[in-house]
Amino acid sequence: MADTFAADKVTDQEEKEQLMQLVGFTIGNEQFGVDILMVQEIIRSAPITSVPNSPDFIEGVINLRGNIIPVIELRKRLNLFREETASKDAWILILDINSRVTGFIVDSVTRVLKIMENTIEPPPEVVVAGLANQYIRGVCDIGEGLLIMLDFNSILLADELKQLKSIEGA
Repeated sequence: MADTFAADKVTDQEEKEQLMQLVGFTIGNEQFGVDILMVQEIIRSAPITSVPNSPDFIEGVINLRGNIIPVIELRKRLNLFREETASKDAWILILDINSRVTGFIVDSVTRVLKIMENTIEPPPEVVVAGLANQYIRGVCDIGEGLLIMLDFNSILLADELKQLKSIEGA
């Protein structure tokens, strides 16, 4: 009897280790997720200062409690169809990506999702065949549709990271 209980405890512990928490957000009609451990904070749209000669997808920088943080328009970065949405309704996800704090503009933040890692399917080969889609980590069914998990560690290319670093230092 004690062995069965011990086995249950191990199973529960393994299940907890395989449980992943994501912050869900939307861009247009698409649902996305990011690992909750990367999220530093979520803010409503803040005044963004444009930076001359920056890449098209970089909206500018914000001052967040004395820290200058670059802000990326995720819709542009992912090359998603632009719907006419009021930018004042947008949210900014402040993420810590390899010790670089960066803001990402999204349409809305939905909720915290708990999913099992084994339910995450790799993206179809057709989707990842293009270099531009290297930042899709996987896809999972969350009941009301598919959720695309983004890999923010590879969402910016090396030369783009250099440009961000120069913006932060400006």
